[in-house]
Amino acid sequence: MSSSTAATVLMVNLDNGVSESLAREMKWRRIESLERSISPVAQSLIRFSYGEILYATHNFSEGRVLGRVALSCVFRGRVGILRTAVAIKRLDKEDKESSKAFCRELMIASSLHSPNVVPLVGFCIHPEEGFFLVYKYVSGGSLERHLHGRKKGVKGCSPLPWSVRYKVAIGIAEAVAYLHNGTERCVAHRDIKPSNILLSSKKIPKLCDFGLATWTSAPSVPFLCKTVKGTFGYLAPEYFQHGKVSDKTDVYAFGVVLLELIIGRKPIETKRPPGEENLVLWAKPFLQKGKGAIEELLDPQLKCSLRFSNQIGRLIEAAAACVSNEESRRPGINEIIAILKGEEEPVYSKTKKTSFLGMDV
Repeated sequence: MSSSTAATVLMVNLDNGVSESLAREMKWRRIESLERSISPVAQSLIRFSYGEILYATHNFSEGRVLGRVALSCVFRGRVGILRTAVAIKRLDKEDKESSKAFCRELMIASSLHSPNVVPLVGFCIHPEEGFFLVYKYVSGGSLERHLHGRKKGVKGCSPLPWSVRYKVAIGIAEAVAYLHNGTERCVAHRDIKPSNILLSSKKIPKLCDFGLATWTSAPSVPFLCKTVKGTFGYLAPEYFQHGKVSDKTDVYAFGVVLLELIIGRKPIETKRPPGEENLVLWAKPFLQKGKGAIEELLDPQLKCSLRFSNQIGRLIEAAAACVSNEESRRPGINEIIAILKGEEEPVYSKTKKTSFLGMDV
């Protein structure tokens, strides 16, 4: 090797060393900044070591996977002396925004204390392996699985009974009301859907996954976001089209969930006949009939007696109000709860509030 070639190789190696050193330094600075950001709440949570996370998930075994989304994966595990069951969310370490996403979700989730919200237990920060959020494990599975994952006609796979569906509607409405009005700062969840609703062994519904959640200045005070994130079929028109976020964004998504509870269908089903693919668009003409639409709308798998007709009618009324195309015509979640519980006169019998019924179809 000539002296000039050796010098070139040496220079390249030195450059690589400097780049790696600089990258490590920047990574540590980001972690130090992150630690400062979460310090106000970190003491209220359990800080797990990476070794504990590895042990709990059996080295991130595929058999422990509970679910995957674009930039994270959730594993089932057990931690501590008592072998407490937990759900461990691993954020994608290759994502450049993972530290910001981790910080936002940790700060929001740690501030939430409601019987209808899955509690955050702790976290783990590792300079090489990334960020982990540890939530309490909810054993009953997701509403998605109970509504849409069971095989029809198979023995032992009975549909979710109406009593549970109504319980879920009330429980999640109260969870959303807590996010919007029960905390120091209004929280918009932005991804309310059946896969983010878990059922306990006693069928108590619990809202989970605050990966897209954000603070808003106050209920019904919208702001614009640069990137629209969420799940197609649950996105409010003003959010999907203009990036406009407020508590009403969640109210719309909750309305879609109500329709799924009533009808037993997913919001988007491309194999449906023309005109029936979109659940909201298909259901709106029936929603205007209120309680009179029970026969057309009710999940055919349900065998409900007349004693549930008032509850079903109230869910139809609430869904109609929630999925109004215009944000200004959509009521707040507290008014929706009043409709669900029968504490307010049914919308379809009012003369001055017919706009709730979506004359904007």
